Amino acid sequence: MLTQEDLIQFENEIAGAFAKGLIKAPVHLRAGREAELIRLFQKYNIGPDDHILGHWDSHELCLLKGVPPDVLKQAILDGRSIALCFPEYRIYCSGIVGSLMGVATGLAWAIKARGERGRVFLFCGDMSSETGIFHEAVKYAVNFDLPAVFVVSDNGLSVMTDTRAAWGSREPWFLGTRFVAKIEYFRYKNGWPHSGLGKLVKF
Repeated sequence: MLTQEDLIQFENEIAGAFAKGLIKAPVHLRAGREAELIRLFQKYNIGPDDHILGHWDSHELCLLKGVPPDVLKQAILDGRSIALCFPEYRIYCSGIVGSLMGVATGLAWAIKARGERGRVFLFCGDMSSETGIFHEAVKYAVNFDLPAVFVVSDNGLSVMTDTRAAWGSREPWFLGTRFVAKIEYFRYKNGWPHSGLGKLVKF
């Protein structure tokens, strides 16, 4: 298992490459959630049979799932940071909000129906967890007891919009409901801007 320092060092290395204009595509860096992600990978003993579905901020997930740092870095340099897919490691990511939530439920349904090994872990942010497709996907997974876990990393923001202000609620909708049976939730403060470095980079 990688350490917090390993994850931080990798993101700093990617930030340096972006600052030099070596990455000619959007990059979403994250800092402050390393310990929580490591805890979850250890808690569920996530391994080769498990599927990871993420969105535009999945560098850490790829590393923790076993993608070699040099392979991951090259994919990012090639402009695939927000849509990292490594089928050989069972990792699928998309830059489209909510695009993989229904996929996660469908994949988990297929695993259960076929009696296969493995589970599905869907990672998203707090604002994404307020979407209708998230509610529908989690509801179906709970009702049919599918091998799926939905991980919500809450930094309180959607880009620069305050999630609580946008929805008029202090807490996520699912807290205190039966749906938490399939949800892992934690808060963190991102040490990076939503996208890029917060300054103009010339290519």
